[in-house]
Amino acid sequence: MRIGDLHLEQPVILAPMEDVTDRSFRKLCKRFGADIVYTEFVSSEAIRRGVDKSLKKMLFDQDERPAVIQIFGNSEEAMAEAAVVAESYKPDYIDINFGCPAKKVAGKGAGAALLREPEKMARIAASVVRAVSIPVTVKTRIGWDRDSINILDILPMLEDAGIQAIAVHGRTRSEMYRGTADWDWIGRVKEHAHIPVIANGDIWSAEDALAMFRHTGADAVMIGRGSIGNPFLFTQTKELLRQGAVKTVPDFRDRIAVAIEHLRLSVTFKGEKYGTLEMRRHYSTYLKGLPRVSRVRDKLVRENDWHNVIDILKAYEADCEHYLREGKLREYAEYLNDHSKKLVLK
Repeated sequence: MRIGDLHLEQPVILAPMEDVTDRSFRKLCKRFGADIVYTEFVSSEAIRRGVDKSLKKMLFDQDERPAVIQIFGNSEEAMAEAAVVAESYKPDYIDINFGCPAKKVAGKGAGAALLREPEKMARIAASVVRAVSIPVTVKTRIGWDRDSINILDILPMLEDAGIQAIAVHGRTRSEMYRGTADWDWIGRVKEHAHIPVIANGDIWSAEDALAMFRHTGADAVMIGRGSIGNPFLFTQTKELLRQGAVKTVPDFRDRIAVAIEHLRLSVTFKGEKYGTLEMRRHYSTYLKGLPRVSRVRDKLVRENDWHNVIDILKAYEADCEHYLREGKLREYAEYLNDHSKKLVLK
């Protein structure tokens, strides 16, 4: 896949997710193999007003590159101005969010709402392209609802606007995140596109990523919710794509260690109070499937001191070692063994 000067073979990309893809999580995903990482989406109006919290979302470090800043809005002027500011943070490229289904975004005429106004979508894209000197890409959905799927009509309009790649989530706005992503439509986009196509939707395992490449013919895959609490997924996907089998199957020690590392990074970038509070959404996925985890989760989401959170996690790791010796982790171990056998290129 080529976007500007960036050239990567079958890249595996971290999707932009609000309140998830902050600097701490991006760094972890990058270390575990994500080829490109995206920021959380940032409001164009907040950028042009200089809102500090929004501006901080665009900060990233060199070890995160290639890094992409994603912006959203429904005004050509505001989006162009925001793009100029975003460019000053020196991302590898800028992405426009035309796919967010959330009411607070789509309800204001931005994100996926613009699927109902293709001409305006194209004008916004063109205004951003003209405003900056770096590549501009788009992330969108296949349509507003199943009765108005219009991605193939929108595609050439965006290409004419100067967009250099398109990421397609295989759902409509009305479907939100329900049901199953329609990979067939992503494949149709790839058949008609003259720019790289990034496939997104329902990648929960390395096998899913491989299947997505094969089913759609996409130039890249983008992993969103499947990576939450599971940055190992990038390592596994790269292993499956390049070596034919997954060799990395994290056990409870690995998951707890990364959860602690994630917490430390969160506190470093957001301070003790917010860094601790905002980590609470991640523990259930880091610890998913482990024995007697509900009691530990309850402690973690009530604790406000991050040092004590680490103590709780380390104590739980010791408990898991005890469960392992007593054979109470047998089912979990069997799951890991069976899962690793399945993750072989077919």
